[in-house]
Amino acid sequence: MGTYSHLWSMTKKNVMAVLLGITISDRYVTLASVTGESMHPTFTAANNVLQGDFVLAEKRCLEKYEFSHGDVILFKCPSNHKELFVKRLIALPGEWVQLPGYPKVTKIPEGHCWVEGDNAARSWDSRAFGPIPLGLVEGRVTHIIWPPSKISQVERKMPEGRIFHA
Repeated sequence: MGTYSHLWSMTKKNVMAVLLGITISDRYVTLASVTGESMHPTFTAANNVLQGDFVLAEKRCLEKYEFSHGDVILFKCPSNHKELFVKRLIALPGEWVQLPGYPKVTKIPEGHCWVEGDNAARSWDSRAFGPIPLGLVEGRVTHIIWPPSKISQVERKMPEGRIFHA
């Protein structure tokens, strides 16, 4: 009877730990691996999970969509909601954004934002699919948590001369 009692106790603890982890992940933070080269050199992607960067995205910013220019955000791909992208937020609703080398400016509609990868030559972002709905945003990337040699806070940086206010 002692072994059964011990196994039942361990099972209950493990179930509680999983439920607590799911609750924290669902409400407060999300962990994501960075794939592709669109955010190089900010993040390093690799085929091997242990070699690429893992990031922490906080979700508190989603309550009132509190974002700032230059934040790195995690969002669902506009054409495939099962895919997650990591890009830098360039423009917010109601702002005008100018693409480098183009005279045209684009107004960001209400409820949308403009995102771009740090590595423009290798990034599929708003330059290809346009402004994304804020409802697709899963969180703001705040820290690199893997590999141990790169553990750090993610820097907010913004390209100069790209945003115009109406």
